[in-house]
Amino acid sequence: MIVRIRLDLAYDGTDFSGWAAQPGRRTVAGVLGTALDTLLPGWTGMTVAGRTDAGVHATGQVCHVDVPADAWQAVADSVVRRFAALLPPDVRVRAATEVPAAFDARFSALSRRYEYRVTDAPYGAEPLRRRDTLAWPRPLTVDLMNEAAQGLVGEHDFAAYCRRKEHATTVRAVRRLQWRREPDGVLVAAVEADAFCQAMVRSLVGALLAVGDGRRPVPWPAGLLSRRERASEVVVAPPHGLTLVRVCYPSDAAELARRAELTRRLRAPGS
Repeated sequence: MIVRIRLDLAYDGTDFSGWAAQPGRRTVAGVLGTALDTLLPGWTGMTVAGRTDAGVHATGQVCHVDVPADAWQAVADSVVRRFAALLPPDVRVRAATEVPAAFDARFSALSRRYEYRVTDAPYGAEPLRRRDTLAWPRPLTVDLMNEAAQGLVGEHDFAAYCRRKEHATTVRAVRRLQWRREPDGVLVAAVEADAFCQAMVRSLVGALLAVGDGRRPVPWPAGLLSRRERASEVVVAPPHGLTLVRVCYPSDAAELARRAELTRRLRAPGS
């Protein structure tokens, strides 16, 4: 008998070549797979909610694996502690739970939320946050960035902001794109959508930073949505400021299956 296990993950992406396993490279999936080999032998089918790029972090990543029931039952009561002993300190399994077979970490997801941290302080990023905060060399105006961001909210073809994949759509529904300035002065962009193309969030951030420091007018980011090819003038923001913070799923098992079926029709083969 096989059971499906959901893993909730956090990691510091600095020293990883992204999520996906790659020969000769240190990746999150590779490190996690090594721990799974020891803890849950016979596991198969690792599927992740969002394949983060090299240098991108996560506090709310989700993946699933299929595991022999006897292997799961042998460690279920202590699995999180056992993962902590096996994994390096820059990856943590925060929770491991048995889920319905209809659960699909990628296709059942209703939305993904990322946050991007930027500081425009003249001295740069605080030393303890330098690995997850971009130091911007010019002052930024939050109101201008939020005004420009409104033109990017909604369902659009984001081809100008994506690295296109063959046979994959670049249409996405952005539900939220908003900047805030924290009490310590750091600017945080919260970006939520049903899904994202590769490099899309960092491209959106890069365009809005150009508005925030006065190099581009407010209507410019939305004006690029009329293009059907990537806009070369959009500078992709560096990866280390970006963190995947949350993935949302339906609470009902039947809805999990319906959502997965719908998303496969919209996104496959390979969003």
